[in-house]
Amino acid sequence: MTRLLNTIRNTRRVLTTLVVVALLVSSRHPTLLDRIIEDGRLIVVTRNNPTTYYEERHGATGYEYELVESFADYLGVELELMVVDNLQTAMEALENGDAHISAAGFTKEQTSGYPVVYGPTYSSISEQIVYRLRTTKPESIEDLQTGRLMVPAKSRHARTLRHWQKTELPSLSWRETSELDASDLLQMVSDRELDFTLVNSNEFRLMRSYLPNLDVAFTLGEIQTVAWVMPRRADDSLRDRTFDFFYRPETGVLMAELSERFYGHVGQFDYVGAHRFLRHSRKVLPRYEKDFKAAAEKHGFDWRLLAAMGYQESHWNPRARSFTGVRGLMMLTLRTAGELGVTNRLDPSQSIAGGSRYLAGLRERLDESVREPDRTWMALAAYNVGFGHLEDARRLAEKLGRNPDLWIDVKKVLPLLTQQRYYRQTRYGYARGQEPVTYVQNIRRYYDVLIWNEEQVVADETDNDSIQDSDVPVTVIPPLL
Repeated sequence: MTRLLNTIRNTRRVLTTLVVVALLVSSRHPTLLDRIIEDGRLIVVTRNNPTTYYEERHGATGYEYELVESFADYLGVELELMVVDNLQTAMEALENGDAHISAAGFTKEQTSGYPVVYGPTYSSISEQIVYRLRTTKPESIEDLQTGRLMVPAKSRHARTLRHWQKTELPSLSWRETSELDASDLLQMVSDRELDFTLVNSNEFRLMRSYLPNLDVAFTLGEIQTVAWVMPRRADDSLRDRTFDFFYRPETGVLMAELSERFYGHVGQFDYVGAHRFLRHSRKVLPRYEKDFKAAAEKHGFDWRLLAAMGYQESHWNPRARSFTGVRGLMMLTLRTAGELGVTNRLDPSQSIAGGSRYLAGLRERLDESVREPDRTWMALAAYNVGFGHLEDARRLAEKLGRNPDLWIDVKKVLPLLTQQRYYRQTRYGYARGQEPVTYVQNIRRYYDVLIWNEEQVVADETDNDSIQDSDVPVTVIPPLL
């Protein structure tokens, strides 16, 4: 009898233990990754600048944006961006639980003082002293004392200079400002308003295409590593999944494509010479002249203007394509082609008809106060950079006391959309504003050559006056001596 009672008690203990375990398992708190997937949103804090995220004519883009959007797709959730101006705000968003990840191009060294953890390292950057070609090249940090040096306040570069001042060169002095970022300072070096600045290597690689008179003097400090940043207080579920994502072969392929797209400068900056254009105009253009003339007559353009635009877009190659998916002689996106009724983007007749119709639509959207030929030049700029960015530039031109209805004024403002102190005043933010200026200028040059071929007339050069930089508040960092 006693043995039977003991058996019953033991059985009850086992059953109780199983029930408790089952209850514990069923009441397990969901992980951070569980909550993200259940909510259907991955909230990422980033910055609006050329190396991370910005808007262009085809929509949102940027190295960090494209990468983190792919990660959101990998998780099967929607990407939601939180755009901030600086490192401290980004770290606060993580600490407060407002964002899950910071994908803003910050290095581990920059964020080491915050309560954070990191995903895999996926790139590295160095700090570079940049100077203007055909001026005296600084060979070492000691040479920086001979010129005007400025960096953004409270930046990685300001900390680097303070380190060198404290440990190696107490006599070093420089200026800092919270109103300008790397693109602003590089422009000032190009305009001889500064002698040197200190920027990240990836930022200079992008801006160098716009400022070919700048070069790297030397690298200062150690190479630093870039990784996504996550709050330390969270569990490891999201961080572990970032490692899974980065170690996939597909992600490796994507990163190689993104590196080529954003840093390779292939295609959009490689403008061919006049001799090659003349050769193409003789041998290739006649195949499509009839289509250009038909489109021009329908929409009220000079056919030679449309032909010049087609050459700028694709070099009159009906099978041209870009990384972003635009294709055809007039380089239409799939979405735009669908809206225009283009069923085959590789058909040159359809592409010319669709691109011409799209350009005509942009021209019609402009205010009635914009007259020709400025109306056409601005429509071309909108075709390249997007209508929203063009309108941003027109509004900014008016703020700066220029005429928003004149291309000669707007073309001087568009490049300012690469500078933080200007693009933060706009609706659509950062844009590669020099590109539409170059785009329109190239089309006008090709257009003039085509006219010259028929009429032996050469157009006058346009005014190249530049906007003078306004004064900004700066702090002088004195020597320690």
